[in-house]
Amino acid sequence: MKLMFIGADHEVTGSCHYLEACGKNILVDCGMEQGSDAFENAALPVSAAEIDYILLTHAHIDHSGLLPLMAAQGFKGQVFATAATCDLADIMLRDSAHIQTFEAEWRNRKAKRSDAIKEYEPLYTMEDAINAIRLLVPSPYGKRINIYTSPDETEGIDIRFTDVGHLLGSSAIEVWISETESYDDGTNDGEPETISKKIVFSGDVGNINQPLIKDPGTVEEADYILIESTYGDRLHDTEREDYVTRLAEILQETFDKGGNVVIPSFAVGRTQELLYFLRQVRGKRLVKGHETFRVYVDSPLAVEATGIFNKNKIECFDEEAMALVNKGINPISFPGLTLSITSDESKEINFIEEPKVIISASGMCEAGRIRHHLKHNLWRPECTVLFVGYQANGTLGRALIEGAKEVKLFGETIEVRAKIMQLAGISGHADRKGLMDWLHGFKKRPSHVFVVHGEDSVCDIFAQGIKTEFGYDVSAPFSGSVYDLSRNMYVKEAAGVRVAPKGVKKTVSAVYRRFLAAAERLLAIVKRSDGLANKDMARFADQISNLCDKIEH
Repeated sequence: MKLMFIGADHEVTGSCHYLEACGKNILVDCGMEQGSDAFENAALPVSAAEIDYILLTHAHIDHSGLLPLMAAQGFKGQVFATAATCDLADIMLRDSAHIQTFEAEWRNRKAKRSDAIKEYEPLYTMEDAINAIRLLVPSPYGKRINIYTSPDETEGIDIRFTDVGHLLGSSAIEVWISETESYDDGTNDGEPETISKKIVFSGDVGNINQPLIKDPGTVEEADYILIESTYGDRLHDTEREDYVTRLAEILQETFDKGGNVVIPSFAVGRTQELLYFLRQVRGKRLVKGHETFRVYVDSPLAVEATGIFNKNKIECFDEEAMALVNKGINPISFPGLTLSITSDESKEINFIEEPKVIISASGMCEAGRIRHHLKHNLWRPECTVLFVGYQANGTLGRALIEGAKEVKLFGETIEVRAKIMQLAGISGHADRKGLMDWLHGFKKRPSHVFVVHGEDSVCDIFAQGIKTEFGYDVSAPFSGSVYDLSRNMYVKEAAGVRVAPKGVKKTVSAVYRRFLAAAERLLAIVKRSDGLANKDMARFADQISNLCDKIEH
């Protein structure tokens, strides 16, 4: 019964964890990395064809985006997720495949112009995405589901999905494992023993009081907890929770100057929240002199996602949204809203002279139609580019927020003259307090808590915060670490191997592997040194420091 950390360990994207139990190989999430990578990910210990089940916490691409690649590599098992997650994954994986294919075609056209020989291949194709979608198994919230029982009924694996309020259909996943193991721990003489453990994977814990969807639910018991830490080092700005008023102020200022408000937005979740707010801004006529302003949602994916939100409203909408629905009001639609689907409709938006709101994907400006709208608006000082979500390291969105003076779009350098803003408080992720509150829902002390899905320093900061507040045994493992859940101990503690800077060719030689192995061994020795005399520990520390000084200089 082992847990291996694969992705989103000391990083924010690419979530993936490997669980080995009852002779079955299970992945919890199978996400794509977005932006630049800080650390190298460990490879799966088995082939894709040997994976039996994948459990999906939610549909965001950094949690689901490599499912088509798994299908292409031979995975044919079941993918369990909530019904809403299955609906969203259907459109998001097809969209991702389209982006992969489009980018490959663009790169190959560019390569031909430069006489490059090697052809660029997409990570996966539309056929791969469709094959992955066929493996989705819609599952209800709150029901304990048996996914495996051994022939003699001595072993088994159950799962349950609990709403965590991050995205339509998002969930924490509870996993119950009963496994028969034979090993000699000094007490059982090597006789087979049935061991039962419960592991809870938080997925992405949602922010409270989000529009449309419910607040995060809690789980009461677990032997082991994996918790995300995206905002584990900070608090959201609770002083600015009146999003409608703040959004109206931004629109007023920009429209009065004759500019557009361009909002890079995740097509799924964030776009629907914005429509919820904009319906109120327009309905209350809060933007004076521009009361009938138009809103363009320029993303076929966002249009499809909006339909899925409406389809799953009964199970997923909160009380406030359902109160509107029961009055016959669609909470995410209003007069003046235009949904652009075709590329021609997208191009026409930038020829409309009147001030307007343009919502387009992707949310981090890494792909999609938003890049065209940025090209047309970034150089205009009367315009505003408004960010409403997290921007990962290495993305164009992060560069703009951090004050880039110029950016490259489609091979052209664009001067940044538009006003760059963030709408404080709009986040689909819980902040430090929200994460701690979610942990407070557990009534029983867990054996260990693992902190994942956060930037490098944030993982360590949040892990220390948990230790201070709860006194739990807690760690922030790096990719490649392996934990024995039966014996409550690491059997491998990997060191974080940083990705080489762009332009630097990184080779992993045999000497490097020896060096890394020696470093991991040294780390294990250090962690066992607590019982040494202070004098011995001080001397050991000095020797390590002197060695490091020699290597660095």
